[in-house]
Amino acid sequence: MPARAATHPGPSPALDGTAVWCCRLLSVDAESGLFLRLRTRIAWALCRTMLTTARLRLSLVVLLSGMFWGALYGIFVEAFAFLDALHAEVISLLFNAFFSSLLVMLVFSTGILLYGGMYCSPESRLLMTLPAREEAIFSHAFREAVWFSSWGFILLGSPMLVAYGVVRGAPWTYFALLLPFMVAFVVVPATVGGIACMAMVAWLPRLRLHALSIALAAACLGGCWLAWSTLSTARADSMSAAWFEQTLSRLSITEQKLLPSWWLSSGLLEAARAGTTAGEARAALAEAAKFLALLVANGMLLQLLAGRLARGAYRLGYSQLAGEVPARRRRRIGWFDQMLVNLGPAAGRPLRLLVVKDLRLFRRDISQWSQFLIFFGLLGFYFWNIRSFNYNNTYASMIGFLNLAVVGLILSTFTTRFVFPMISLEGRRFWILGLLPVHRDQIVWSKFLFSFLGGLLPCCGLVLLSDTMLGLPRQTLLVHEICCVTLCMGLCGIAVGLGARMPDLREASPSKISSGFGGTLSLVISSLFIMVVVVVAALPSHLFLVASALGPVGQRGLLAWASTGQGIAASLSIVVATGALATVVPLWLGLRSFRRLEP
Repeated sequence: MPARAATHPGPSPALDGTAVWCCRLLSVDAESGLFLRLRTRIAWALCRTMLTTARLRLSLVVLLSGMFWGALYGIFVEAFAFLDALHAEVISLLFNAFFSSLLVMLVFSTGILLYGGMYCSPESRLLMTLPAREEAIFSHAFREAVWFSSWGFILLGSPMLVAYGVVRGAPWTYFALLLPFMVAFVVVPATVGGIACMAMVAWLPRLRLHALSIALAAACLGGCWLAWSTLSTARADSMSAAWFEQTLSRLSITEQKLLPSWWLSSGLLEAARAGTTAGEARAALAEAAKFLALLVANGMLLQLLAGRLARGAYRLGYSQLAGEVPARRRRRIGWFDQMLVNLGPAAGRPLRLLVVKDLRLFRRDISQWSQFLIFFGLLGFYFWNIRSFNYNNTYASMIGFLNLAVVGLILSTFTTRFVFPMISLEGRRFWILGLLPVHRDQIVWSKFLFSFLGGLLPCCGLVLLSDTMLGLPRQTLLVHEICCVTLCMGLCGIAVGLGARMPDLREASPSKISSGFGGTLSLVISSLFIMVVVVVAALPSHLFLVASALGPVGQRGLLAWASTGQGIAASLSIVVATGALATVVPLWLGLRSFRRLEP
């Protein structure tokens, strides 16, 4: 039965005496309820599938998420206890800065996800053929986009807010209001992102890329300006109360009363305020309820505006996007691809052509390069921020290795999500590749080279930025760069090798491929590989810096040898050997399996 019309139980006579079937349109509430039931059934079916066929992945996700949440909670408890004893007033500035940055991130991420869900997915093509209201289709795609764009905010924000309530001794009403506040806040920037997405597709059909580029450039310039104005204070007397006041006072731009981030921060601070009397507690709770009502009211208003916009702009934008004729490739885009094709001997030309094909697919998929830019851009912004502290070499080296591990974990997420499914996504085009004068091994090697070279430059650049901001010596910087190259090589080898060893040529969704058993195994092995590389490289370097600053301090035997240059060289040898093993073994298994594959 269509979503918009329901058939009358019997025929009705027409003016000419013939019998016709009468149809009545579903009401707006009934149609919205129908789509909500559809989304609920999809979610329930997905949960049942995970419980029956993906217990390992579900258990790992729950376990690792719980460990991550607990670790963040412990860190935030210590941080808030330190800030509360030093200067409690800076917490409001921290909340405003954190939530305002999340505000911008949610606008971009939700807009990107809605673009893929409303205009590029097979589900949207099916829904456009049904007599369904445009606002109902928008609400259907909006729920999914909000979930995928905000689950990270829930995972990162909830331990911070719970820790703040525990340290400040907040009443139980504060913890009860946490989830309503977070959900109401998420709806506001997510709806703004949806409105911007529909407006750009409908009314800027030829300028979407330029508008997105201008928005990203403006966001980068704004972030750089904010970082410069925040971090231009003197580096002396860091970590003191005066330093906190000077640094965080520059974040006062985030304390704009028209921003939803200020409403959220003020509401949570009011809810956490424990009054000495019952009257003060009720007054604080009433103020928090007002801020919550303000968020809810603005979210509902934006939803109404988005529904009205979808009614007039969604089908127009979808029709224009579907009817667009691809423009002729300009030479300023093709020259780079041509340079890559001609770069090298003729024997390697087929391999380079396959790399160029993957590069073009990456450029045309907005969901890949936008997420790549957002995550690595945020890491770069964080690494730029750490220069405002004064560290000794030992503490800076520890932070540098932690930053190296973060870069590796981000890269492992991308290799599992985008690189592992690359072999499987060739399933529908496999017969074309089989007719080409290309050996199967070259297909696998092209995926490895594309992912390795694509991840090497940003990862090494971020590690170099981190070490430069920390003021680490050149020896430690060289160790970090060698570890970074090893991580890129090993993570790409694991993802490509396991992807060729366990392909799913019948599945067209990369998210489903990466969430299967092979993708889960790739993520687990990648995480263990990162831990081994970072721990093996960090221990001798850290002991060497400790010995250089404080002397041997009673070290004997193996620890004393590890703190020397020979120990560092031995640890690097182990790291390189581990990286070579993590690269060669999965690729060998993948190549051997891929040669015998019968699609």
